[in-house]
Amino acid sequence: MTVCLLLLSVVAVTAAVPVPRALTRAKWPEREPVVALWVWQCLVATVLLCCVTALALGAAAVFGTVRAQLFAPAPPAVTAAYDLSAAPPWAAALTVLLACGAAWTTAMLGRELVEARRRRARARAHLRERAPDLPAGLPTARGPLLVLEDEYPDAWWMPGNPPQLIVTTGALHRLTDHQLDAVLTHERGHARARHDWLLHLSTALATGFPRIPLFTHFCDQTHRLVELAADDTASRRCGHLTTALALIELNQHRGVLSCASSHRLLGERVDRLLEPPPRLGRRHRALTTTVAALVPLLPLLITFAPGLTALP
Repeated sequence: MTVCLLLLSVVAVTAAVPVPRALTRAKWPEREPVVALWVWQCLVATVLLCCVTALALGAAAVFGTVRAQLFAPAPPAVTAAYDLSAAPPWAAALTVLLACGAAWTTAMLGRELVEARRRRARARAHLRERAPDLPAGLPTARGPLLVLEDEYPDAWWMPGNPPQLIVTTGALHRLTDHQLDAVLTHERGHARARHDWLLHLSTALATGFPRIPLFTHFCDQTHRLVELAADDTASRRCGHLTTALALIELNQHRGVLSCASSHRLLGERVDRLLEPPPRLGRRHRALTTTVAALVPLLPLLITFAPGLTALP
C-alpha cells in the first residue's frame, strides 16, 4: 500500500505542477482549443482521481470499518496483497489532509453553483425589466432569442434551461446580416458545448486552491479557450473575416484593440481570426486526444494493480 500511495502522490504532483506550466507555454492549444480543453479536463480528472483513490486506501489502512466495507467482496489474497496492516505512520495524516481537501472541494463546487444560480436569477429579473412589452398575442421574451433596446452593440449567452441568446438593438443596427449570424453562431457554440459547466468547475477549483498551479492555469485557460473554440465554430460557418469584423464592431466601444489587460484577449482573438494559425493534422489530434484520455487511468491502474496481481 505504501508503494501505491507514493506512486499516486508522484502522479498527482506531476500532473498538478510541471505539466500545466509546460502546457501554458505550448503554442498548439491556440490552434486546437477544443483538444486543449479536453487535455486540461483530463489533467484535472487525473489529480482528482489520485486524491480520491489515495483517500480510499488511506482510510482503509487507518480505519478498520472502512477496510471492512471496501474489501468485503474481495478474496483474502487481494486484501493481503495491499498489506493494509503495515501502513506507514504518515498514512493517517495524509488521510485526514485528503478528507479535508475533498470536503473543501465539495464546498467550493456547491458555493459556485449556488452563486451562479443567484447571478442567473438576478440577470433574468433584470432582463425582464429591460425587455420591451410585446403586443398581446405575440410570444413572450422567454424564447431562445431576446432583443433588448440599447444603443450599445452587445450580444451574449445566458445559460439555463433552455439557454437564451440576448442581442441589443445597437448590435442589430451596427452589424450586417452575416456578422450578426457569426455572433449568434459564436454564442450558440457556447450553449451547445455547455461551456458554463467548465467555467463553473474551473472557477470553483481555482477559488478553493489558489496555490495549486493546475487549478489556477485551468481556470485562466478555460476562460480563454472556450472563446477561441466558439470563434472557430462561428468562423467555420461564416468565415474568418466576417467573424473578426463582427468581433471588432461588437466590441469597438470597449477598446477591443487597446493594450489594456482586460481587452488583450479580444485583440488576440481578432489577430487569430485575421491570420488563422495552421491546424494540427487529423492523426495528431487523434493521438493527443487518445493519450490525454488514457492519463486519468493511471491512478486506477496504480490502485488496482496489487489486487489484480494477487488474483489466481
